[in-house]
Amino acid sequence: MSDPDRPDLPPAAQRALAEAEARRKAAEAKAPLPPELGGRDGPEPVRYGDWEKKGLAVDF
Repeated sequence: MSDPDRPDLPPAAQRALAEAEARRKAAEAKAPLPPELGGRDGPEPVRYGDWEKKGLAVDF
């Protein structure tokens, strides 16, 4: 199970990289979520820890 591209990594690290790649491929295979109707524009506010609406900012 050794990766010929990364012989310097121990077997556990190579196994972890292989598992991560499998998870990425499984996530890509899922159907994309439908677009949100009536949602906010721009980056997801919850991801950045604050929410601004009508000029008022709320910090979680």
